[in-house]
Formats: sequence, C-alpha cells, structure tokens
Amino acid sequence: MREEKKQSNRIWLWIGAAVLLVAVFFLARILLRERLPVRVAQAHHEAIANTVSTNGRVEPEHPWNFYSPVSTTVKAVYAQNGDFVPKGRLLIVLDDTAARAQVASAQSGLKAAQAAYDAATHNGTQAERQASAAEVAQNKLNRDQAQRNLDALTRLAATGAASPSEVASGRQRLASAQASLDASQQMGQSRYSPVDQDRARAALADAQAALAAAEHILDQTRIVAPAPGTIFSLDAAPTEFAEAGKRLLQMADLKQQHIRAYFDEPDIGRLALGQSVDIRWDGRPGEAWRGHIVRMPAAVVQYTTRIVGEVMIALDGDEKGLLPETNVTVQVTTSSQPNALSIPRESLHSESGRYYVYKIVGTELHRTPVTIGAPNLTQVPILSGLNEGDLVATSSTTGQPLQEGIPIKVQR
Repeated sequence: MREEKKQSNRIWLWIGAAVLLVAVFFLARILLRERLPVRVAQAHHEAIANTVSTNGRVEPEHPWNFYSPVSTTVKAVYAQNGDFVPKGRLLIVLDDTAARAQVASAQSGLKAAQAAYDAATHNGTQAERQASAAEVAQNKLNRDQAQRNLDALTRLAATGAASPSEVASGRQRLASAQASLDASQQMGQSRYSPVDQDRARAALADAQAALAAAEHILDQTRIVAPAPGTIFSLDAAPTEFAEAGKRLLQMADLKQQHIRAYFDEPDIGRLALGQSVDIRWDGRPGEAWRGHIVRMPAAVVQYTTRIVGEVMIALDGDEKGLLPETNVTVQVTTSSQPNALSIPRESLHSESGRYYVYKIVGTELHRTPVTIGAPNLTQVPILSGLNEGDLVATSSTTGQPLQEGIPIKVQR
C-alpha cells in the first residue's frame, strides 16, 4: 500500500516537472523572442494642402504686335527695346514707295469704276447721251421727211400721177424711218440693263475696297504707339530688309499681365475658378507671385507631346519683375485643411476599400480602422480612429511586413 502511494507521488512529480518545463520553455520563448524594429510617426494637427503643379507662360493682357505690311526696307527706328512710350509716339518708318504706287493704282481703278457706274446708272456717258440725242433728232427728221413724201405720193396717186407701187415703196420708207426712230429712242432711254448696272455697282465696290486696303498698307508703313506701354520686343534696324508679315515690334502695358497655364487632362477635374495659385520663375529664384484662376479650359488641345487644358490665371497684387513671354511654374491649391489631424501617407494601409493603420499599443502593433480626408503627396488627414499623440508604425527597418499583435521595438 505504501509502495503504491510512493509510486503515485512519483508520477505526479514527473507530471509537475513536465508542466514546469513546458511553462519555462514558452516563457523563455516569449521573453527571448526577437522584436521587430519599426519606424513610427505621431499623429498631430497641421495644415494640409492639395496642390497641382504645371508650367505656364506670362502674357500681357492687351499686347500690340506690329508687322511689316509689304516686303520693304526699314527707313528709321525711333525707339529701343524696354522703352516706355506714350500714345502717338512714332516708333518705326518703313520705305513706302511701293505702298504709294499701290495707292495711286487703286485710285485710278476707283475713278474708272466710278465712271463706269455713273454711265450704267445714267444711261451712258455724256458723249454717249449727246450722240444718242443727235441720232434721235436725225431719225425724227428722216421719219418726218418719209411722211411728207408718202403724203405727196398719195395725192399724186389720187390723180393718177403716181403708181400704186410708188405709194407702197413710200410706205416702206416711212415704216423703216419710224423703226429707226423707235430704236434710237429705246437706246437713249435704256442703254444698260439691270444686270449691267449690278455688274458696274460690284466693280465699284471692289475698287473702293482695293483703295481702302492700299491706304491701310500705306498707313502701316508708319508704326505709331496706339497707347502708353513698354516695348518688350524690337526686331527692326535702319536699312534692314523686312519681308511681308515679319513681326517688327511688340509692346504692352506690363502692369496688366496674366498667366496661361497648361494642365494635363487628368488634373483639369481638380481645378475650379478662384483657386489660389503660387507662381515661380527661374529668372528670379527665391521670389514668388500670387494669383487665382479666372478662366477654365473650354477644350483640351495638343501641346508639344501632352494633351492639356489651357487655364487663365490672373495675377494678384504687384506684378513687378515678371517679364512677358517668360516660362513659369505654377502650383494651384485645390483644397486646404488648416488644422487636420494627420499622419504620414506611408503609414496608411487599405483593404477592400477600407483604411487602417498599425497603432502602437505598449510594445505591440494593433490594426486600427481609420476614416480619412483628402490626402496630399505626403500627409493623410484622419477624420476618426486616432487621437492627437497616437503613435503609428510607418515601416519596419528590416523590410518585413507589419502584422497585428507582433512585438516591436521603436526605432527613433
């Protein structure tokens, strides 16, 4: 009996020892388990802005461009690039010999067309009307003479002194004279048909337009400032040849400029009228100008190798320093949250359209669902799920994936 009791105690002793060994094993494994080194970030409140950047070009609001109207030479230049000139100032004079000859030719053509139109609407020229009147008078005399001859033959025939054939011949001569008279009177009254008059009227209008065009070209050989402004492009020098259509001078009021910006098609939907714009120019590093969107694109167009929408940006405040036709960089603020609870974008994860982070609780990672706002390239606004000061894991230093419940050690 006593031996059996000893045997039972020995069995329980071995069972207790085995349980103790298992507990010691798992406790040692937990205590000695290698912790995953992770980088962390703290949730904090800050301003978050979403932006879109692209290139643009400075343009004057109301530029004046002057071109050579004909192929000619430059006679004189009375201004320099960068000059501010008042309205009415003579800037460039071109050789106008050919233009004056063209005006003289157009004036001659107009006089001829006017004379033709007057003739068409007054039934011929003065000489033609005089000749027509003389012809009518002569035909009347011929008709009257034929009538008298016929009357005389008729009386002679009644006494038998003239034959019936002579009387018939007299009637034919009267009829012929009357026909000639009718024709000359008709010609004197309607020498030109309505079609002829319309043709003459159209020719007169063409001649008037030709003279106006020639005089306009002549006027363009003297370039005068149409308003006060600054010359920002001058490509003319005395004695130089200028082919027709060559741009000689550009000027504008440089206090009134805008930016034409070229946004890629996918970014257009994020833009809206009134959004603020930051403008930078490499020619003045460290300086910035402010503006806002005043016109949205009506269509997308091909720009170099890109499909873009052209957006007009008005400059706010001082425009000093921005030169026309320069290339600039623009950054549009599409949305702004002045005091958002935020975390780095790399600490956010998603699964099936739901967002979560790995929040650090003690020495472990806890998967925590969150609701977010509109993120930018670096930060994510947190609407719910985290509080100010909470720590979240961004990544492990070893490249291992983050997991729920894994023990960690924080790497500062």
